[in-house]
Amino acid sequence: MKRIGILTSGGDAPGMNACIRSAVRTSIASGVEIIGVKRGYAGLITNEMPPLSRNDVSNIIHTGGSILESSRCPEFEKAEGRKRAIENLAKNEIEGLILIRGDGTFRGGALLTEESTISIIGVPGTIDNDVYGTDFTIGFDTAVNCAIEAIDRIRDTARTFERVLFVEVIGHHTGFIALQAGTAGGADSLVIPEQPLDVEGICRGLQEGHRLGKTSAIVVVAEAEKPGFSYEIAQRVAKKTGFETRVCVLGHLQRGGSPTAADRVLGTELGAAAVQALIDSVKGKMVGIVGDTITYTSLRDTWEKKKALSTRLETLTRLLAI
Repeated sequence: MKRIGILTSGGDAPGMNACIRSAVRTSIASGVEIIGVKRGYAGLITNEMPPLSRNDVSNIIHTGGSILESSRCPEFEKAEGRKRAIENLAKNEIEGLILIRGDGTFRGGALLTEESTISIIGVPGTIDNDVYGTDFTIGFDTAVNCAIEAIDRIRDTARTFERVLFVEVIGHHTGFIALQAGTAGGADSLVIPEQPLDVEGICRGLQEGHRLGKTSAIVVVAEAEKPGFSYEIAQRVAKKTGFETRVCVLGHLQRGGSPTAADRVLGTELGAAAVQALIDSVKGKMVGIVGDTITYTSLRDTWEKKKALSTRLETLTRLLAI
């Protein structure tokens, strides 16, 4: 392996730059050239592939976003777009490619593996933490801490005005952020995709808390595909209980900012592991960490197999909210 490429695709996640830095410096230390692909798969198609040096990744470990930038690339979903990408990879003599992101990016990587001789290695970088084959994904810890800080601040207002505050966090299809942030933030109730919506149950819990002397409450909600999901729940709760409710939607606030120590370390470990995997002739896999062990999971398994929430933590969170 003489030359490899690296790209970030889809939504950004804090710690991606730590991963890029680690991959670049590990490559150089191993005598392998490394090329940065700008704007994800779009850069493969438009041939935006500058070489990366040690200096290019200096002083980025603490920064959010991605120095390589990112994009959504519908053109890559078509065979013609992938053909151009493969041709550009060949022109630049790139033998291996590191993909930092998740589900959609890995689906593209699986197609590249099938349609070319390029060795593809995925790195899980998404705040959702919903990628099978790794305990944690890059950016998850930072997003959770962002949500916890918001919950801590909002709790003061909820207590002052004796309100029920609904805090909506990112999580279209999974409740990892909601569960972790709700547990650490002492939420009184959780709404997550893994469980059926039970407005009656939420109301009963809030009313029981009020009977026991609670004058305010926090409900953490994982966002849904339907806009205004949290507002709808808050209105239904207010109508049934008579409690005053408010909603705070954190949205993309959770994606940016300086990564936590955990995400910097995770990004650093996985960046180095991805390079080593390519050197060791591993292809069509995602590197992850399970327990304290670097693991390889087929790209297809990362989206075909579902990563489960901790039922223990979910049960404990609901118990402690009583």
